[in-house]
Amino acid sequence: MNRFGCVVASVAVLGLAALSPVWAQTSPMPKSPVTINVIDVAGDLALTQAAIEAYQAKHPELVSKVTFNKAPAPELAGKLKAMQAAGRSDIDLVLTGVGALSAGIDQGLWVKVLPDYAARFPGVLDNYLPAARKMNDLAQNQALVVTFMPAGPLLEYNPAKVKQVPTTPQELLAWCKANPNRFAYARPANSGPGFTFIMGLPYILGDSDPRDPAKGWEKTWAYLKELDSCIEYYTTGTGAVMKELGEGSRDMTVTMTGWDLNPRILGIVPKEFKVAPLKNMTWVNDAHYMAIPKGIPPEKLAVVLDLMAYLLTPEAQALTYDKGYFYPGPSVKNVPLSMAPKDSQDAIKEFGRPEYETWLTQYPHVPTLDAKAIVEAYRRWDSDIGARKTK
Repeated sequence: MNRFGCVVASVAVLGLAALSPVWAQTSPMPKSPVTINVIDVAGDLALTQAAIEAYQAKHPELVSKVTFNKAPAPELAGKLKAMQAAGRSDIDLVLTGVGALSAGIDQGLWVKVLPDYAARFPGVLDNYLPAARKMNDLAQNQALVVTFMPAGPLLEYNPAKVKQVPTTPQELLAWCKANPNRFAYARPANSGPGFTFIMGLPYILGDSDPRDPAKGWEKTWAYLKELDSCIEYYTTGTGAVMKELGEGSRDMTVTMTGWDLNPRILGIVPKEFKVAPLKNMTWVNDAHYMAIPKGIPPEKLAVVLDLMAYLLTPEAQALTYDKGYFYPGPSVKNVPLSMAPKDSQDAIKEFGRPEYETWLTQYPHVPTLDAKAIVEAYRRWDSDIGARKTK
C-alpha cells in the first residue's frame, strides 16, 4: 500500500460518498436525459472513464450518452475561445493538466466552481490529500483536482546501456554529450515528464527563484540550451519518447512515477528498466483537473457538477489507480490500494518500486507553478529551446 492510503475514514468523506442528484434544489436537473461531451487533454480518461461510465449507468434519468474526445493540450484554449465567441457549447467537461487549465484561466474560459457551487461539494477541500489540496489552489477556484501524482522529475534508463547513472544535472549533460541522441524528452507544453523536468531543475541548480521562469531561471535556461546540443529532436508527447525508449532508439529519458509504471505494465518499456532521482531533487507534484467551459446550458451544468462530485467519491477514486498511469492516482483521503480493482492491485504490486516510499519522504514536495508562470515557461521553452527541433 502506498503512503497516501493509510488514513482513517472521516465523516466528511463518508458524506461526500453519499452525494447524489438531490442537489436539484440549487440548480434544477434536466427534465429528460442529456448528452455530456467530455474532452480530455491530459490522458485522464485512462483514470476516470470507467467512473464516468459508472455514473451514467447509475443515473440514466440524467445522462443519455457520454461522448469522449481527446485533443493536444496546447490546442484547447484556442478551440474553446472560438466556440465561446461563436456562442456554441460543444464541450461540457474538460479533463486537463495544469498547462491547458492555466491557459484557460489566463483567457477567462472557465466557469467558477468555488464558491459559486460550494454547496454541491461539501467539505471538498478538507477531503483532499494535503499535497493535492495545494495543487487545487492553482485552479484559482475555476476547477477541481480529480487525480494526483507526486510526479518527478526522475531519470528512466536502460540498465544494459547506461552503466553509470547520472546523479546530477552536470553528470546528465556529460553523459548526453558522450552519447549524443541517446537522451530525449518531450515538449513540456504537452508532456508531464518534460514539464516536471524543467520545473525541477531550478531547485537542483540553485536558481534565484524556482517559481519565476521569466526572471528566476537563469541557470536553468542556460543548462537546457547546452543540453539541447546533444538531443536529436523533441517529440510532441511523452508516449512517443517512451516508445523510442522501449524500442531502443533512446537509452534514457525523464519520467514521473506514473509514466514509469504504466509503460512497463503495458509492455511499451521493458519491465527491467530502472529509474533514479537526481541528488537534492525536489518533487514537483502533478494533478489532473475537472473544468467546465463557460457557455454550458444550465440543465447540463447541473449534471456535470453532480458528475464531478461523484468522481471525488472513494468509489470512483479507487478506479484511478488504473495501471499505474498516474501513480498513485487518488486525490482524496481514505482510498487505499486495497479498494482498487484486482487487476490494478496486481499490476501495481508487480511493477511498483519499493524505493518510491523512501524517495517520497526523503525529498521535499512543491506544487506545480501557478498559471501565469506556466504560460511563461511554455512560451520560453518553445521559443528558446525547442522551436526548431520539435516533431
